[in-house]
Amino acid sequence: MAVKTLWQIAHSCGHQAERDLSDRAADRRAGFAEWLSKQECTDCWRASKEGDGQDKAAWLEAKRAEEQAESEAWSERYRMPPLEGRDRAVAWGVRCRHQVLADAYSALVLEGETSEAEWEEIEEAARTITRAGWWIDQRSSEPGDLIELLEAATGADRPTENPHF
Repeated sequence: MAVKTLWQIAHSCGHQAERDLSDRAADRRAGFAEWLSKQECTDCWRASKEGDGQDKAAWLEAKRAEEQAESEAWSERYRMPPLEGRDRAVAWGVRCRHQVLADAYSALVLEGETSEAEWEEIEEAARTITRAGWWIDQRSSEPGDLIELLEAATGADRPTENPHF
């Protein structure tokens, strides 16, 4: 007599399902059927994962809102000018600027040999760059490279008093 290939599975969620286990070796079917009985059925498993995705999306949205509020408060505290660009780019740029400058301050002043007076000059140079895209582009840069990056910024990254320029 051959080992059966169709198994009736009573899942842990209470649903019943018939599974074809012919793709498994005969000596592994019973063990797999037992394992399946301890799992939720496919429909219940998918439903639980969809909820996780929504929970993760809500968590991520809350985390970004918190970071945004923190970055905007930091920008106001340190008199950083508003950034220019599309709304999404501006919001992201504000977060990137905050992170880039905070990382650079830690590396250069707190852990390095840059004085507070030298840092103020760096901060003043950073204030001249108002294009959100520039800050987004620098988000992965090394903190020690900030001075060189600020010097390399072009006129397109800085505002001009002449609106026709």
